Amino acid sequence: MHVIPEAVLVGATVGNGLLAGVFFAFSRGVAPGLRRVDDRAYVTAFRAINRSIVNVLFLLVFLGAPIATAAAAALHLDGARREALAGLVPALVLSLLSFAVTVLVNVPLNNRLAAAPTGDVQLRKARDDFEIRWNRWNHVRTATSTAALALLAII
Repeated sequence: MHVIPEAVLVGATVGNGLLAGVFFAFSRGVAPGLRRVDDRAYVTAFRAINRSIVNVLFLLVFLGAPIATAAAAALHLDGARREALAGLVPALVLSLLSFAVTVLVNVPLNNRLAAAPTGDVQLRKARDDFEIRWNRWNHVRTATSTAALALLAII
């Protein structure tokens, strides 16, 4: 029966698509908007965003996208569906790369920003240490998750 492998593939596609959308929205909407505010508003807003995004539904998608992509690849290992692996394997690598960038770069930066002192000079330094690097790596996540989505969509 092909229902389960295809359902898991749909789940992987939707999950990676949702992440690509979140990362793209930050790259093209949130970050440019926040660039226009003062340091206190920037740090306050980003701290609030970082607190609110850690919720059950987001975590389900964030963790579920690479897991579903791995499961879809595993479910397509048999002979009848094996040709899909040409797209599934690179999509899995890209999905895992997006996950790794988040865990290894963006989350630690978020945590440092959350712990930064709130004096004017400290806020300027916190923003300087955060903004460019966080945005650069968010662009990487946007590209990797979008590429994973594209590969999954054409399978």
